[in-house]
Amino acid sequence: MTDPVAGRERAALEAVLMVLDEPTSATDLAAGLNLTVAAVEALLLDLQRDYDGYTVKAPDLETGSNGPKHDVASSPRGFELRNVAGGWRIYSRAEFSDVVGAFVLEGQTARLTQAALETLAVIAYRQPVSRARVSAIRGVNVDSVVRTLTQRGLIEDGGTDPESGAVLYRTTSYFLERMGIGSVAELPQLSPHLPGLEGIEEFYDAGRM
Repeated sequence: MTDPVAGRERAALEAVLMVLDEPTSATDLAAGLNLTVAAVEALLLDLQRDYDGYTVKAPDLETGSNGPKHDVASSPRGFELRNVAGGWRIYSRAEFSDVVGAFVLEGQTARLTQAALETLAVIAYRQPVSRARVSAIRGVNVDSVVRTLTQRGLIEDGGTDPESGAVLYRTTSYFLERMGIGSVAELPQLSPHLPGLEGIEEFYDAGRM
């Protein structure tokens, strides 16, 4: 029989997850729900498996002679629970991104320009980095693009250069969320695709002399 208290805690956690607009840690969720972190982490994994379609028990497998009981996969939901950018949040499944995008945008696009994507990539892989350094790598002025990326919440002030005093930029937790990763260490390696990447810094330093 299902524990009614545990069932209510699970439902309460699910209700909170449904209204989150940014990833939230298990610690913060536990504090808000007055539960232990261990209890919340267990409930999160339970919900994640449920949404993925792997919590339907088969009685015949539980008592059968074919070994230990197993979970039986049912149809997954159109949404999933992910742990990204240091926290948990419910997202629509990536396989339905074209459907969701068409419904939400109604034919309009809010994509970054090629210049913005290139600038964001340089900042992501070279952070913390100044605008001057990004401009040197890209070969064009990036002031307006940096402002756009900042306004969209993808990059932020990451301190100042101790030598020049220039503002250094880094990616934000929102960037990690949009990329679906937990840290910048999970970004794909570019060197196999861009053979000359290792010489960028040397080229930039030579240009400053």
